[in-house]
Amino acid sequence: MKVVDIIKHKTDSLAKHQFDLKELMSPVLRAYWTDFINRANSQQIFPWLKEHQKPAINEEVAPVAVPEIELSEDAEALYIELSAKVGQELHVGDWLSVDQDRINAFGQVTEDMQWIHTDADRASEESPFKTTIAHGFLTLSLLSRLTDSVDEKNPPFPTAKMTVNVGLNEVRFPYPVKAGNQVRARSKLLKVTPIKRGLEIEREVKVEIDGIRRPGCVVVSVVRLYF
Repeated sequence: MKVVDIIKHKTDSLAKHQFDLKELMSPVLRAYWTDFINRANSQQIFPWLKEHQKPAINEEVAPVAVPEIELSEDAEALYIELSAKVGQELHVGDWLSVDQDRINAFGQVTEDMQWIHTDADRASEESPFKTTIAHGFLTLSLLSRLTDSVDEKNPPFPTAKMTVNVGLNEVRFPYPVKAGNQVRARSKLLKVTPIKRGLEIEREVKVEIDGIRRPGCVVVSVVRLYF
């Protein structure tokens, strides 16, 4: 796609959702909304934004209110500990076998019995992988087991009263996990943020395949700890 086509696509999208965008804009830009849309439609938005990114000399800009968050003693101690570990690897899991029985069981539960996952004979002849492969969502569903999230005897954050899985910011399956492969997960801390009554933690989790350079899955996991 050419650059001009990308700009046209973005400006068309802006015009369709201008009211949603207006609510997210600062008061300074909101005052120039009509001019903003007109220039966006004529593809002159970037020079215009650069010209108006700073307030006028006598213009007062209301400060953004940042809510104060009071952490419990345990939460504050963990926040200090984790802040020093941002960018570091936190955990390397044990190897786990993804055999055909596990793949078949997942296919039955999810009603996804495609032959590339469950028919070993056909896969050996027709699949480019020459064998059956695990569902991508099977690999994804194993993250709790592959990480240290469900080890009741050795929880990763023992001072927290409750851990809640918020979701995943990114999910990729760079390489298929073949039936019989051994996999394990590596977790790296990306971010820790204070929230009401706890902390929000973002981790990058890579699922390694034994003997394969490329990972079977890469995600950014978001969990919240409550104290």
